[in-house]
Amino acid sequence: MGTFRVTVSKDYLVFSSAHFITFRGHTCESLHGHNYRLGVTVEGPIDDECLFVVDFAILKTAVRKYVDLMDHRVLLPTENPKLAFRTEGTATLVDYFGEPTYRFPTRDCAMLPVRNTTAEMLAEWVGEQVIRDLAEAGATITALELEVEESFGQSATWSRRLG
Repeated sequence: MGTFRVTVSKDYLVFSSAHFITFRGHTCESLHGHNYRLGVTVEGPIDDECLFVVDFAILKTAVRKYVDLMDHRVLLPTENPKLAFRTEGTATLVDYFGEPTYRFPTRDCAMLPVRNTTAEMLAEWVGEQVIRDLAEAGATITALELEVEESFGQSATWSRRLG
């Protein structure tokens, strides 16, 4: 018996966000944005009754939730040791190595539990969330691969084998 993989990479798995990356040492790049695209592939056994790996609707819903969370937001890495975050009224302030650097409307921020908002870290975070969500929905998968494209032809892919 062979292995089955299903992939979802649709136009509505696209989001526009701003971000910045902290580099080695004391360097922080300028705030800028991308039109990101997500694609996800899962592998697993065929359900005996339905004859699919996972219902496409369940897979699309699991991924779309994170696209919606990040769309038209500033992506802020809450686990980055070079950054500190504080709130003043309706604003989120970002300090870089203790120096005030950015001020954003809190409603426009996506606070993500990652160390940096690189395509690699976004792929890992979304991938881990989708694995959890699929398990909660009763899907049985043996592997997941998630791609984050930050511009055409420039992407990062994260994968994990389960079990």
